[in-house]
Amino acid sequence: MTAKSAAAAARATVYGYPRQGPNRELKKAVEGYWKGRVTAHALRTTAAELRAANWRQLADAGIHEVPTGDFSYYDHVLDTTVMVGAIPARHRDAVDTDPLDGYFAMARGTQDVAPLEMTKWFDTNYHYLVPELGPDTVFTADPAKQVAELGEALALGLSARPVLVGPVTYLLLAKPAPGVPADFEPLTLLDRLLPVYAEVLADLRAAGAEWVQLDEPALVQDRTPAELDAAARAYRALGSLTDRPKLLVASYFDRLGDALPVLAKAPVDGLALDFTDAAAANLDALAAVGGLPGKRLVAGVVNGRNVWINDLEKSLATLGTLLGLADRVDVAASCSLLHVPLDTALERDIEPQIRRWLAFARQKTAEVVTLARGLALGTDAITGELAANRADLAARATSPLTHDPAVRARAAAVRDTDARRSQPYAERAAAQRAHLRLPILPTTTIGSFPQTGELRTARADLRTGRIDTAGYEERIRAEIQDVVSFQEKAGLDVLVHGEPERNDMVQYFAEQLTGYLATEQGWVQSYGTRYVRPPILAGDISRPEPMTVRWTTYAQSLTDRPVKGMLTGPVTMLAWSFVRDDQPLGDTARQVALALRDEVDDLEAGGTSVIQVDEPALRETLPLRTVDRPAYLAWATEAFRLSTAAVRPDTQIHTHMCYAEFGDIVQAIDDLDADVISLEAARSHMQVARELAAHGYPREAGPGVYDIHSPRVPSTEEAAELLRTGLRAIPAERLWVNPDCGLKTRGWPETRASLENLVAAARAVREELSAS
Repeated sequence: MTAKSAAAAARATVYGYPRQGPNRELKKAVEGYWKGRVTAHALRTTAAELRAANWRQLADAGIHEVPTGDFSYYDHVLDTTVMVGAIPARHRDAVDTDPLDGYFAMARGTQDVAPLEMTKWFDTNYHYLVPELGPDTVFTADPAKQVAELGEALALGLSARPVLVGPVTYLLLAKPAPGVPADFEPLTLLDRLLPVYAEVLADLRAAGAEWVQLDEPALVQDRTPAELDAAARAYRALGSLTDRPKLLVASYFDRLGDALPVLAKAPVDGLALDFTDAAAANLDALAAVGGLPGKRLVAGVVNGRNVWINDLEKSLATLGTLLGLADRVDVAASCSLLHVPLDTALERDIEPQIRRWLAFARQKTAEVVTLARGLALGTDAITGELAANRADLAARATSPLTHDPAVRARAAAVRDTDARRSQPYAERAAAQRAHLRLPILPTTTIGSFPQTGELRTARADLRTGRIDTAGYEERIRAEIQDVVSFQEKAGLDVLVHGEPERNDMVQYFAEQLTGYLATEQGWVQSYGTRYVRPPILAGDISRPEPMTVRWTTYAQSLTDRPVKGMLTGPVTMLAWSFVRDDQPLGDTARQVALALRDEVDDLEAGGTSVIQVDEPALRETLPLRTVDRPAYLAWATEAFRLSTAAVRPDTQIHTHMCYAEFGDIVQAIDDLDADVISLEAARSHMQVARELAAHGYPREAGPGVYDIHSPRVPSTEEAAELLRTGLRAIPAERLWVNPDCGLKTRGWPETRASLENLVAAARAVREELSAS
């Protein structure tokens, strides 16, 4: 096919779409099912209606080939675990008894059975359920979900492409099951897994699939020769099948590197590649391997992870270059649109001119369609769209919102010494122990307490004018009183105010900083039924006035025990926002750090002796390629220190991280120079404690003993046993006792019971230590 005919054949597609519905109907249906208010039939009906609405919307917008199989009640990796029959032994009876309840038990656990471990999906804030595999794992095909959803789309008269997690990525994401040696490599199961994928592919072909997409994002990471050989072997095997649909192998989030020639040579029918940001290097790499003669290329030129409008002329230039490198070039977003909100039209509080700079899922779909039309018919066919796009890009570039000279001057004046504490850790630790006088194995929580329906109602009442500010603040004061009183009675050593006034740990601060935009309906799935509204970092950042001092000092006035001030760190403020793409991330992080530095200083001046600056996203934002990591970690750790370094030696700085692979960043954790770090550890059986010990981490740490992402109430003995495991890696004088994460999503009954058991476990282990 010539470049001209390839352009004429260009079509528009996407890899996935937001699942929740315009009013988060899926969240409400699933949570209603958990509470017994929604039947299984009603839940399935709601899900089917949402899928059909998504497909119709995509088709009406001009998408030629809609994705199926990307919809999930909880997580698409968990769906893959079901598809290949890799059900953990402890969940098999539940799955056999009721597949839907068993599915949710794997995700959330029950009082008697622990859930699967959960961690971040590459460098996004989406969480997936980690497959548990071992040498005895037996895979069995269960393609019912994928076949049924394909049938639903075909019944609507649509061209549809099932999207599956590829076998290599699935195994590379997996971990050894409990009881399996830690050095077991799930990738050794590849030859056992491939026949199951072959069966699924055959069933999808029989159901009417012309194409099936196999997602292999793990191949954009650094991979060993053995792992690349496994990928080559996998796609030789699947590509050589006679009873299969056409295979489209997809990667995203970064450049493929050494994996590109492997996939280009494989006997598959097409590749889907990311050409945005760092992945733009895929263009030259594809040319270097001779392109994809005789194959389909799906070009991800619209950024599927950020919310800024596409530069249509730049993308058309990229697409034009690609035309000579494949038999057919189609246009897509760079990854699933799962990672962005649904529709900018729902945002009534964002100024219309600024809203034109933004593209959520529906707008990105329109951009993909416009680019496909321009590629197929020429730029004359999209003259109006190109002119409007140029004007919107120029308006953003010259807006006063994006440039504040005072902020930029302050950031430019930062010196190296501004990011260093005045005394080394050993001297600070002695001063803090003398000042705080905490017991051995001090107990605390991560910060938030349950966000009850009453609190959410109070915020809604304030927004709608049903109550005034004075009435709202009275409710917040009452909640803080209750939270502090409970913590004192439960016996916690370092208290928190519970954050009842905060809607979200990033949005709350973004709404009080210049340069941020807050959305009204910009919901994005974080995990399961947990949705967040990431703010949009649009311009230069400063702090007009204190953000947390009032409520923290009020809580401290209610107790003699120390109350932690709670802030969200600069890296997390970036990672859990949609960041500006018109300046380096490190520059933006420094601006946020300086705003937080002002807040830290005011908290300390107000009498707060313990200040926690959370950085759960430090690992999540780590570049996927090793060569890119040193530069990122340099500015990321400097930004944290810049926000915290000005405090007195006897002020204790905490940080917190959760649900990530910490082993990759232990040195960076050390470089933060925080006095205490709390980390998720319950689901991973204290793995992080061992990693800290292996590194020789010299400061205090609190690996979590209570998994707050499950409704389970851990027993006193369960928490105590985790503490004992932690003590084998971290000395008692440096070990804290805390949950994995904040308690915002939990209910009060389970929170009370779990924290009381946590305190009891700490006391029991203290007694064991004193007796030994």
